[in-house]
Amino acid sequence: MKLQCDVEVVNRMLPSFGMKSRGKGLRAVVSIGKHVDKTTQRSNIYMMICTAKDRAGSKYKLRDNIEKFFTWFVEEGKATVRLKEPAVDICLSRADAHSLKNFLSAARLADRGSDASSLPLSTLTPVRARDVEQPKRKLAIVSRKDYPFTSNFPYSLEQLQVSYCKLSLVDMRMLSLKALRKLDLSNNHIKKLPATIGDLGCLAELVLHNNHLETFSEALCLSTLQKTLQHLDLSQNRLQSLPAQFCQLRGLSNLKLDDNKLVCLPFHIGRLSKLRFLSAAHNQLTLLPEDFRKLSLENLDLFGNPFPQANSLDHVLQLKFPLPLQELASRAVVNLRIPYGPHLIPAHLCRELEVTKSCTCGRICISYFVRTAVSMNLHQVSHTVVLVDDMGGTNAPVQQHFCSLTCYSQFLDNCLQKGLR
Repeated sequence: MKLQCDVEVVNRMLPSFGMKSRGKGLRAVVSIGKHVDKTTQRSNIYMMICTAKDRAGSKYKLRDNIEKFFTWFVEEGKATVRLKEPAVDICLSRADAHSLKNFLSAARLADRGSDASSLPLSTLTPVRARDVEQPKRKLAIVSRKDYPFTSNFPYSLEQLQVSYCKLSLVDMRMLSLKALRKLDLSNNHIKKLPATIGDLGCLAELVLHNNHLETFSEALCLSTLQKTLQHLDLSQNRLQSLPAQFCQLRGLSNLKLDDNKLVCLPFHIGRLSKLRFLSAAHNQLTLLPEDFRKLSLENLDLFGNPFPQANSLDHVLQLKFPLPLQELASRAVVNLRIPYGPHLIPAHLCRELEVTKSCTCGRICISYFVRTAVSMNLHQVSHTVVLVDDMGGTNAPVQQHFCSLTCYSQFLDNCLQKGLR
């Protein structure tokens, strides 16, 4: 039984001499195996710890010699084995959780004096230098000739950059790197992202700058990325829209969408409550969603979009008289905060209720409304604003919905009165 992990051996007698332990583990291979004591010629089971400085290893007897196991954080790859003689604590960390559990089980059996034939024992021999090297945390590949076509990526990677390698697909080997926190695939030819990127449970930063992406899948928006993803760079791609589910990525604090073909931003973008940096320059945006008003940003860049001058008299009338029963019922469900879900009503009605529009009167409309655009100074939602155009403006048109002609008329009257003042 062998385990690769970080190890710190803490002598419990040090505090009595006014001394402290070093407090930092070394990369090591920890083995459990049989060893013959040259003095007594008796065979016993030992734990051997080999590090880069001590590849021959230090041995510790296990039978009737373990005082206690500390396993509160075993799921995080951490545990401590307290020995009676010598009085040391063997602190294990950065281990694979499953392997660590098996190792501790074997140590426990050895302590109880179980039959050696029932234990997964290893040969207690010196290790190779590469076995005790510190695991690689970062890797940058910026040339196709350096790409590992025949070897795997180090399993311990936390940051991986693969750029200028002409990749048209995401290498599935990258998706087995469970410790990955940053994945940079910029400057490639990737057209589509696999949904399994969402299985990278630690991924906080995803950089896809300058690729050929045409879509961003709904599956990614509903994956574990909802909680982990903080930085997303989709600039210089071919995106025309983002799915409504995109706003489920509620951990986002930095979003880059520059130089795409976006004609609109996600309807519920205001749900990205942690978003602080938004850049969507040089797209095809003509109107911002109504939910845009809910953002609270530090920096906003919408330069180079063809925003027209907002005119509240220009409107889209999407009303029926009288309103259909489904619209009335849907409005009542939302306005009265009646619980709903696919177990109560059809799924397509649930989807409609997810894209409700707010009227100036405070009520909700769903599929029937009057829509116009109003001018908004972007400083209302961001501390710093890059100029929207070459004329020095910081205003942009934002959607405004009205649940009835009455509300729309009152809005126009208010605009007229303000204009007269």
